[in-house]
Amino acid sequence: MPENKGFGVKVTKAIERIVPKKYLKRYDLLLYSAGIDFKASEYIAISLALGIIGGATVFILVNSVKLLLISFLVIFATFLYVYPNFRIIKRIEEMERALPDAFFYLAGSLRAGVSFSEALEELSTAKFGALTREFMRTVAEMKRGRPTVDALRAFALRNKRSPIIYRSMMIIIEALERGAPMADVLVAVGNDVREILRIKNERKASTGMQMMFFLTSGGFVGPFIVAVVSNIAKFITLSNAGIQIPVSDLRIILWLFSIIQGFVTGVGIGVIREGKFSTGLRFGVLIAIMAGIVFWVGTRIGIGF
Repeated sequence: MPENKGFGVKVTKAIERIVPKKYLKRYDLLLYSAGIDFKASEYIAISLALGIIGGATVFILVNSVKLLLISFLVIFATFLYVYPNFRIIKRIEEMERALPDAFFYLAGSLRAGVSFSEALEELSTAKFGALTREFMRTVAEMKRGRPTVDALRAFALRNKRSPIIYRSMMIIIEALERGAPMADVLVAVGNDVREILRIKNERKASTGMQMMFFLTSGGFVGPFIVAVVSNIAKFITLSNAGIQIPVSDLRIILWLFSIIQGFVTGVGIGVIREGKFSTGLRFGVLIAIMAGIVFWVGTRIGIGF
């Protein structure tokens, strides 16, 4: 056990020496936002270990170095980037849903005659999930002597990936600095947030069928059909029909085509569903991986012979 621990520490230290500190700090913030309780170097080491284990398992099963490398890269990238971002998206959605009720709770405490700092402390004991944990951190910073406005601004910056949370908190900070009636401001902001969330949910519901169509065509049907075409080309080459087709080169081209098509499809889904190009990039990466896997499976099941 001590040797394993020592090896893990050595890997972590090596990552800290290789990766620039500014990138490790950014990744630390990403992991914090995702609610993952590891340092950046530790989580990178865990992702590497999982990638190596997954790649070795695939190599044992199929005895292919190419698939070993592909499996390692896919698993490593999934745990390094996809999983934390997936957790962030879920956490932000949970916080956004709870935000209007939290503002109404805070406004009710203020109308009962308590100060804003005391109302925040009461809010940190309420049950609003991930939002409660954020307010607990804000209250802890205030108890250590940090000004209320600065603690709230840090709250907003930590959750800047959610425009709703960031803008709402900045409005509250500005109102607090100018001495506005905070209870009325909180109620107004809470109502606005609730209306924005209602519009977002309606947009997701109205674009659900389009998203399913694009996902099915770009992530499954398209790559599978292209894989069948490559199998047919292989069959023609092996059938002594006098036609020679460079099957290996053709498969690589069709595989890349499937991945690019999946990525473009994912970008389109993100823009249609969320109205943001950054969301489209996340969808694009996921569907590109899906398309590549479907193509590979399609070339292995023998359709076309």
